[in-house]
This record gives sequence, structure tokens and C-alpha cells, in this order.
Amino acid sequence: MKTRQEAATGTIGCAAALLGTLAGTAAWLPHGRNALFGAFEGETNPAVLWLGLPVMALGGAATALAILAAAKRRGRLAAGLAAAVAGLAAFGYAFDVLAAPQALQDCGSPC
Repeated sequence: MKTRQEAATGTIGCAAALLGTLAGTAAWLPHGRNALFGAFEGETNPAVLWLGLPVMALGGAATALAILAAAKRRGRLAAGLAAAVAGLAAFGYAFDVLAAPQALQDCGSPC
């Protein structure tokens, strides 16, 4: 049987993951809205939905859990989660998951 302290720790961890996911999604929203609803001549970029949103949501959750693990002085877990965040960031930069529609990227200074 779990103790109350273990139950509280689990609840705090779930709340941290949820808040991190919400923060990642909130950070994604401005980019996702512009790319999905065609900010320039109606052009859309659906890649932000199937790549950008999951990367930002998972990155937010992993970041929150890494901070929680570091605060609880669990170094190996915090380091592993930090490595996961770094991997997600590398994936995001490699595939440009927050990319604007191509027309916005090619438009130049008049836009």
C-alpha cells in the first residue's frame, strides 16, 4: 500500500506534466494558428499540427517533470528528462516544426 507522501508526489508529478503540456501548447498556439488558417493568401502548413503540436506538448511536459525532478534532488532522472527535452528541441529545429507557410517565408520585406 502506498503512503500518502507517495500519493502526493504522484499527484504533483501529474499536475506538473499537465501544466507543462498546457504551457507547451500555449507557446505553440500563435505559430499554429497562423500556419493552419493561412496568414498569407490562404496558404496553410498542416505540418505544424502533426509535428509542431506534439513536440511542443511533449517538450513542455518533459521540461516541467525535469524541473520537478531537479527540485526533488533526483539527479539521474532530471538529467534523463533534460536529455529528452534536448532531443525534442533538436527534432523541432531539424524539422522546423513551427514553420510558417511557405509564402510567408518567401515574401520578403513587403510582408
